[in-house]
Amino acid sequence: MKNTIDVHVAFDYKGESYAPQMTLDLDALMEGEGGFSSVYMLLAKVHGIDTYSYQYEIMQDTDLIFDNAQGLAATCLDNGVFDQAAFVARWRDDQVLGLLQPLVQRELGIADLSEHAGLQSVLLQTYHLGAQSVR
Repeated sequence: MKNTIDVHVAFDYKGESYAPQMTLDLDALMEGEGGFSSVYMLLAKVHGIDTYSYQYEIMQDTDLIFDNAQGLAATCLDNGVFDQAAFVARWRDDQVLGLLQPLVQRELGIADLSEHAGLQSVLLQTYHLGAQSVR
């Protein structure tokens, strides 16, 4: 399933109200730069707001509101607040499990790793232990 979320922000600038919004493709965002630092910039670009303007600075001083989360993002959204760190961790784990699935199928005959929560957990813990030992 595709990971998407709607984001918007509402602010006033020079007596006018603005409410830029867009649907973020979280998979593309993670694959592109691996984080959420550019969400304001993406909103500005889509809505023709100059990123070197005072209007952009005011927009950045306003909290982003998230809704309509799909995929893994749905588990990280609570009352308009999106836990970006939790999503990043879950997304990365999901990528690892995607790489491990063919190995598990070949070696253990398990066609769908998601049906084996305990094994999935052990594999992810093993992966994280290995990643920590390399640092």
